[in-house]
Amino acid sequence: MLAMALATAAPVALAAEAKAMSDDHAGHIGMTAAEQKDTLGPPKGSPAFPEGQKGMAPPMDPGSMKMQGGSAPPDARDPNAYSNGYTRSSGPYALGYGLKLADQKAFAGLLVDRLEWSRSDGSSAGDYDGMAWYGTSYNRAILKGEGEIAGGKLRDARTELLWGHAVSAYWDTQVGLRVDSASEGPNRNWLAFGVQGLAPYWFELEATAYVGDQGRTALRLSGEYELLLTQKLILQPRIETNLYGKTDVANGIGSGLSDIEAGLRLRYEFSRQFAPYVGVSWSGKFGRTADFAAAAGQDRRDTRFVAGVRFWF
Repeated sequence: MLAMALATAAPVALAAEAKAMSDDHAGHIGMTAAEQKDTLGPPKGSPAFPEGQKGMAPPMDPGSMKMQGGSAPPDARDPNAYSNGYTRSSGPYALGYGLKLADQKAFAGLLVDRLEWSRSDGSSAGDYDGMAWYGTSYNRAILKGEGEIAGGKLRDARTELLWGHAVSAYWDTQVGLRVDSASEGPNRNWLAFGVQGLAPYWFELEATAYVGDQGRTALRLSGEYELLLTQKLILQPRIETNLYGKTDVANGIGSGLSDIEAGLRLRYEFSRQFAPYVGVSWSGKFGRTADFAAAAGQDRRDTRFVAGVRFWF
């Protein structure tokens, strides 16, 4: 019986409460705006409103509000505290030029890409190819050298002094001087203009144009790729070609495509800075350059087995 009484009383109570809310809402609808403010607002004389004030609270006086800003408190932290008090124009590392980021600091480096011994048809020779630089990430002085030593003589040597400027994240422009030295024939001097960088898919490319005396011109193109067989074992194909705009009889160079050299080297990196390698290199002469070589008793085509070391620091 008690359960039935409670079950009957609950719906009755809910219905009565809903009716009261409906009547109250209907009463407010019939009121004027002033009467609704008096009814809905806080009691007269409450701390929120002075005696006799009706309705919602008035907006605060902007003049009475305290805004942020002004002088810092006397115990505020020094804004240079995170840099130990050093600013861009002071400090032991500033050197009068302010604090420097890594890409603003000058570095020096040396990379010997090829220092090798080669042998072909009973003859042997030594080859080198490297570069050194000094400067920042954006501008640097570069010294390049490549050549061959055979029979105790330096021949086919190329030395370049360049100024490199970064034009993008992966490409540099280079301008400077080139000097060709040979055991036979006169030396040649050139002005050099080129680009060097990393192409998509990690191909390292270099293209340099040269202008010499007596209207001589030349173009040198080279590219290489590093294929990681393992984290330490790396296969490196490489190709280089030279073109000349004018025949140089004294140095045995013909106009047009002069020579191409292609190589494949397998190196093992004991560390990133030191890696011995073995490989094979093929070279060929073309056009009038091949004719000059044949007249001098040299081969038009040559295949060599090479062994050497690559290092940098």
